[in-house]
This record gives sequence, C-alpha cells and structure tokens, in this order.
Amino acid sequence: MGIWQSVVAIINDDNEFKGVELRKQDGAFEILWTRSSEDADVDWRGFAAECGLSVEPTALEGTDSDRMIVAGFNTAGTIFHRTTVPAAGDKEIESIIQLQAETRLPLPPEQIELTWRADQLRDEQMGVTIAVARKEQLQKFVGKVRCFKPAKILLNSEGIVKIWEVFFSGNKDNAVVLSTGSHNTQVCLVEEGRLSNAVVLDIGIEDFSAEVTEEQTETTERFAQDMRSVLDLFGCSNQDELPVFVLSDGSASYVSIVSSLRLAGLNARVATPDINGLMAKSELSDEDIYQYRTPIGLALMAFDAGADELNLFERLYIPMQKVAQRHWLYSPKVTVAIVSIMLVLLAIVSYAVDIAGPSSIEKRLEASVSDVDMNLLVKRQQLIKTVTRERPDLLDLLKVVNESGERGITLTSLSFKKGQPVSISGEASSNDQLSRYEKNLQNAKGIEKVNYTANTNAKSRKITFTMTFDYKNFGRKTARSKS
Repeated sequence: MGIWQSVVAIINDDNEFKGVELRKQDGAFEILWTRSSEDADVDWRGFAAECGLSVEPTALEGTDSDRMIVAGFNTAGTIFHRTTVPAAGDKEIESIIQLQAETRLPLPPEQIELTWRADQLRDEQMGVTIAVARKEQLQKFVGKVRCFKPAKILLNSEGIVKIWEVFFSGNKDNAVVLSTGSHNTQVCLVEEGRLSNAVVLDIGIEDFSAEVTEEQTETTERFAQDMRSVLDLFGCSNQDELPVFVLSDGSASYVSIVSSLRLAGLNARVATPDINGLMAKSELSDEDIYQYRTPIGLALMAFDAGADELNLFERLYIPMQKVAQRHWLYSPKVTVAIVSIMLVLLAIVSYAVDIAGPSSIEKRLEASVSDVDMNLLVKRQQLIKTVTRERPDLLDLLKVVNESGERGITLTSLSFKKGQPVSISGEASSNDQLSRYEKNLQNAKGIEKVNYTANTNAKSRKITFTMTFDYKNFGRKTARSKS
C-alpha cells in the first residue's frame, strides 16, 4: 500500500451524518473540510456523494486516489469483554476466546462475529479485550457502506479514545472517557491508552440544561446512577480515583454533567480541545473540533500504522487496496497452478490427520473443552498443533515465492507433493535476474537446496527455467510417502 496523503472519515451517530477530510503534513494535521447532515432522507450513499466520494460500482477510484476512505461503525450493539488467558500463541488464544464466546453468549457461533486484542504479557498471563456483535448487524452495515468502497471500517468508540489522546490532552493512564451527543453518551474505558470496554447510554446533552429544574435534577441523578452501573460493569466500581474525562466544547452544559458526576463521588473533570497540533488553527473553534470529534479520531487512527484496531469486519468485508503495480505472480497460468495446489492440499490434510489417529484425537478433545480450565484449553490447542504439523502452510509458501521474484519474471507453474521437492517453472529476462531469484529463495526462511535448469529461446531471447527446492519438512520422504 502506498502513502496516503489524506483520510476521509464518515460516521452516522445520533441520527446525524458527519464527515471530515484530514491531511497530515510535516507532523501536523490539517482539516481540509467538514460536512454534516441531519436530513432524514439521506443515507450512507447519498451522504458519501455529498462528500465528493464516488459511489458508482463501475469505478475503482480507491486504487488510484491518494485519499483513504474510512467508515465508522456505531458500537451501541457491540458487547465488550475483558478476560485473562495463559501465555500462548495467537492461534491458541483465538481458539480459547472462541470457546468462551460459544459457551457464554446466548447466540450460536454462526450468528456472531468477534475480534480480540491482547495486552502485554505479565506473570505468564495475558489480558485480552474481546468485542462481539451480531453477524447480521455487521453484514447490513457492510451493505450500506460498500458503495463508496471504504479502505477500513473502524469502531466509533476507538475513534473517541484516539482524539481524546491527541486533541484533548489524553494520556496513557487508565481512564474513562465520555463523549456526549445530542441524545446519547458513549462511555469508553481506556487502559494503557487503548479502548478496553464501551457502553452507550441513552442520555445526551439535550437532557441537560443550564437552568436547574426538577426534571433536570432527575436526569442528572439518573445519569450519575447509570455511570455507577457502567463502572461496575467495567470492574472499576472500587477505583474512586479513576479519572472520568467528559469531552467538552467549553459550554455550560458539560460543566453540569461533570458536577453531577462529582456529587456522585466520581473523579470527573472537563476535557476541552487543544488544537496546537492542527494547521490553520484560527479557522477552527473548540465547537468545531468537538462536533466532529469522532470522524477526526477515526481519521487519526487511519494515519496510525500501529493502531492495532479491533476489526469486527475482518471476515465480512474485503476493502479495496491501494495498488502500486500489478505483480508478476498474478497471471492466468499461475491462477490455474494455485487451484491445482489446492486440490493437492486436500490430500495432504487428510494424510496429516491420519497420522495421529482420529479416534484418539476425538477422545482427547472431548476431555479438554472445560470452560473454566484455561490450561486444558491451551493443551488442546497444542494437540491440534501437533496433528497439523505435517500440513504445509500454502499461503506462506506462495508469499515466499512471490516476494523473492521481481518484475520480468513470469511464473507458469508450481508443483507441490508430499515427500518431493517443490518445483516451479517460468520465464526470466536474463541470467542475472534468474540468479538473483535463486539467491533470494535460498535466503528465505524454510527453504533449502535450491537448484535450477535453464534454456534460452533463440528467437525471443527469453530464458525458460525449472527450479526445485525443499520447503520446511514437507519435501522430506517418509515411510508413508515411499509406499
């Protein structure tokens, strides 16, 4: 992916569409434009068009544009959960989390989508943040935003945490951040600078007023009680010193919110924008930054290559990628070769499972699915890992073959069979190019004993070659492969 010059972020929150375009230059950010719409007849497609984005299915604008397009997903229907697991690899952790979700959520596994993010390892234990949502809800959202081809779909709550950190003087300490809209309030728990839990309350800024009335007093009391319940849900009910930051544009209503929380014994304070990191500061007010806080936060996340966002849409939406050039691997002949490899892979998988004995595996798995014993779950994953050790990592092999080549080399076939070296055939422009390809493969992790034969076509001067090599332990002959 190339370097993005700017990011366009669009959200629909509190029944209002909002969009911004943010540009980064020399370490500073500039807001190029903002747009909002409360028109009840406007949908995602219409608002994207108002923001100047292409919504036509025929154009592949995203591949050539220097703008990244981001859509924000409202997390009102998303469940967050914190848990701790023993130290293990990503695949083992993911399986543990899947089992927890299957046993604790009221929906069957095929109706949910989940994602997770691990903390740093401490005392052989790892904290994990899990986000879960209905698959149907996510699929409907993808259907709404697909028309303008966003490069990413991000969670609004993570955008709130990001802008608090960058433009509201946030820090890496643990805190609770409140983002109050007209009719709802997003409550985000921040641990070590990252979102770890979030809840949406149905009380907004229009429920508070500067004038103290009986109704307004009832609202503040209910809000304080709701916040106590949320902190209890977050596991923070006993942390009286935990700071609660109320994002604000500086108006009196937000002071009223903070006062009600302080009366309830919470360590609440106002957080107003600090726009020193923005270019053209004089043209923007605190009200502007606050009004567009969520899309600005999402745009900031998109610029942050190490954001490690919680991606609920990973399996449901494949975004358009910004492509610099078409790589030599993607040719019709290679596509056919890859399909052939997939067929061979089915036989290899069957062979690998047969090694350990299916009946004995089934007994061990049935005995290790305890929801409370995390160590048994890890052992289960280690057993599965042992069973699949004989199965080749096809994607890894294709990645190595792809990255070792260069423009001018055309791959025409790839042959892979258990107990035999991998064989690839193709054409090269010169002997030097072919030698570099051999050297790159020889230096690649998991590849050994690279050899090739080559012939030069007298008319075209193209060099045709066949190259063989051992890939990990899959080229080694075994008693079974000899039979």
